[in-house]
Amino acid sequence: MRARNRNPWILILLLAVGLVLGGIIGDLLGDKIPLLAKSYSIGLNPPLHLDLNVLDLTFGFSLNLNAASAIGIILAILIFRKI
Repeated sequence: MRARNRNPWILILLLAVGLVLGGIIGDLLGDKIPLLAKSYSIGLNPPLHLDLNVLDLTFGFSLNLNAASAIGIILAILIFRKI
C-alpha cells in the first residue's frame, strides 16, 4: 500500500471547525440536552503576567470544551482519516 500524503493544515482546519460547530451546537441544544451544555475550561486562568520594567508581557490561553465540541473533534478526525 502506498502511504497518502496528507496536509497537516487540513487536520488543523477540520479540528477548528469541529470545535466551533460543536460549541455552537452544544449552546443551541443545551436547554434540551443538558449533557451537551456542560463545559470545562482548560488553560491559564488567570493569565501569566511578566513585568520586566522595560517589557510587560501577558500570556493567556483558555479553551472551553463541552461534550458537543468533543463529538465535533472526533468527527473531524474521522473525516480526516477518510480523505
